[in-house]
Amino acid sequence: MTTPLGDPYLLHHFFATTAARLPQKTAVVCEGARLTYADLASRAEACASLLAAAGVGRGDRVLLFLDNGPDFLAAMYGALACGAIFVPVNPLTKPDKLAYLLADTRARALLTHSALAPAWRGPVAAAPHLQVCVIAGDPPTAGDSPVRMTRWPAPTMPAGRSDPGTIDRDLAAIVYTSGSTGAPKGVMLSHLNMVTAARAVSGYLGYREDDIVACLLPLAFDYGLYQALMAFKVGATLVLERSFAFPVKVLQTLAAERVTVLPGVPTLFAMLMDMGSLGSHDLSRLRLITNTAAALPVEHIRRLRALFPGATLYSMYGLTECKRVTYLPPEQLDIRPGSVGRGMPNEEVWLVDEAGTRLPPGSTGELVIRGSNVMQGYWEKPEETAQKLRRGADGEVLLHSGDLFRTDAEGWLYFVARKDDIIKSRGEKVSPREVENAVCSHAAVREAAVVGVPDPVLGEAVKAFVVLKEGCAATERELIRHCMAHLESFMAPKHVEIVPELPRSENGKVKKTALG
Repeated sequence: MTTPLGDPYLLHHFFATTAARLPQKTAVVCEGARLTYADLASRAEACASLLAAAGVGRGDRVLLFLDNGPDFLAAMYGALACGAIFVPVNPLTKPDKLAYLLADTRARALLTHSALAPAWRGPVAAAPHLQVCVIAGDPPTAGDSPVRMTRWPAPTMPAGRSDPGTIDRDLAAIVYTSGSTGAPKGVMLSHLNMVTAARAVSGYLGYREDDIVACLLPLAFDYGLYQALMAFKVGATLVLERSFAFPVKVLQTLAAERVTVLPGVPTLFAMLMDMGSLGSHDLSRLRLITNTAAALPVEHIRRLRALFPGATLYSMYGLTECKRVTYLPPEQLDIRPGSVGRGMPNEEVWLVDEAGTRLPPGSTGELVIRGSNVMQGYWEKPEETAQKLRRGADGEVLLHSGDLFRTDAEGWLYFVARKDDIIKSRGEKVSPREVENAVCSHAAVREAAVVGVPDPVLGEAVKAFVVLKEGCAATERELIRHCMAHLESFMAPKHVEIVPELPRSENGKVKKTALG
């Protein structure tokens, strides 16, 4: 891959610069395999040459339907080097959704594994714009598909390719939201958007060249994806896991690789804290623990800090539409553990009321974000884009998050709820997040999700779905009494249902639309 002159300004420049500087350093560890930066750069260049030979160029969409692993990373950087736009797709995606993504993006190429053929064979054959399906590792599957199948790496690689002329205003990626309501929306992110976010987040977290960063999250999920982007920006080593399905095996790997950075989401941390064997794994090298996707309950923050006293915990809030919004400086955790902090560097955030008027500290309103990290819009969805991106008084486009926050007198932010999730009970507005915090403070509770359900008297009644810790017991009445002792009466759940697990989207977020 070509190393840029001067400061990196395209997303793949970060990796190319590091690969030129540290060619023999380990870039990726995955299932026992170890690839240096030079190894990964060679794979990416081979992919770029193959795609270019197939006619893929600037602005074309390339779907990455791949498991967590070096192939995904090489495919991403290969697509970017061609000037193409990569579209990460979770390998658990079903055929119907994959067909939708292929048609919606009018993808020119799909990179995948032969093991995923049951999911992609039908959609590929029916994809109206697809020119080539690149299959990593194994020979192409025989069949009658009109789409050209090719193996990657190919036995002989095409020689050379021209510079596509990409600039930082061009799109780098389209990342689809989970689509819990309606069809999935493709978040359009330019090189400038993603470079800005990677610089800001890796900067305030203090990622270092000697870090060993664990990635247990799907690379198709933006938080997982950015672990690779930020690790390669600073020259760190990335330890990739397919999933957290076998937690003991994962912990053994983290200990053996002496991991220093552990990013996660509330579900992952809840599972981790529930493991009786956690103490038998040496994770003493951990220096950073980071959380996003949803706010950690205050009790979980306390327990994580007790389990890993040598690690600094960052509580953060973000959106796919701009990657990251806020972070809480670790020294503030004891002062305001329920806060998600303030806006990150090179960004401005504030609250507005329903009329769009800016609110002073101490208010509750919708969070608005201004910065170079704000998306370009939703792919070919102008109406949805207009609802999310609105012009300010000076004509600049601002991102309206759709999330309600409150600020304290000093301007620190506290997540209240998504605007659509607020429960209206007895004429009062109830924040599900506040109730979930109270439920999770019970010693037997692993995690909880709170929703409003129709009630002929209350309008909406508060209902909590609760997952208990392994080996623990609690009754509905006991949990309601616990909440009554910690919340105003109108906020306490009227109903509690003990469930084995909570329904989740592909990104690991709780799907509240599936609860009721």
